[in-house]
Amino acid sequence: MSGNRAAIRYAKAILQEANEANAGDIVFDDMRSVQATIRGSKELRVMLKSPVIKAEDKRQALLSIFGDQSKYTHSLINVLVGNKRIDMLSGVTESYISLYNEAKGIKEAIVTTAVALSSELEVQVLEKVKEITGSTNVTLKNDVDASIIGGFILRVGDLQYNASIANKLGNIKREFSKSL
Repeated sequence: MSGNRAAIRYAKAILQEANEANAGDIVFDDMRSVQATIRGSKELRVMLKSPVIKAEDKRQALLSIFGDQSKYTHSLINVLVGNKRIDMLSGVTESYISLYNEAKGIKEAIVTTAVALSSELEVQVLEKVKEITGSTNVTLKNDVDASIIGGFILRVGDLQYNASIANKLGNIKREFSKSL
């Protein structure tokens, strides 16, 4: 699970609260939406980390952006702002998603590629991951990172397989350095 201890604690608290109210699935959808919004907006990431922007302004902006989310998500935003931890929102969403998936027995696979996967290739990768893990309950997330040049990096839980061109070039460079 990614994230720091504090983010994990906040995620556990909101997961427990949501599960007690039978709203875990709703909050899960909220957390995915919040995470996608944060990842997709550089301005939002900058605003969350900015010490210049007042906490109340951050609260108002976030409640406006995520106005259609559940009361649990609004409560999380209010608590994080109140505790001066709003910069952790992305980490909390990521931790919540991981905890939720773990509780539901869902394996999360992250495949990093230089370009976005086509839907056909995504289906093939998902089937291969299901075969490897022996689990039929797998979600696949595609991260795009042009720095890997080509190939892919597959992460499932604590396991990672790096078949990227950048990794291969790094290995060749190390081999050349050893022989000199």
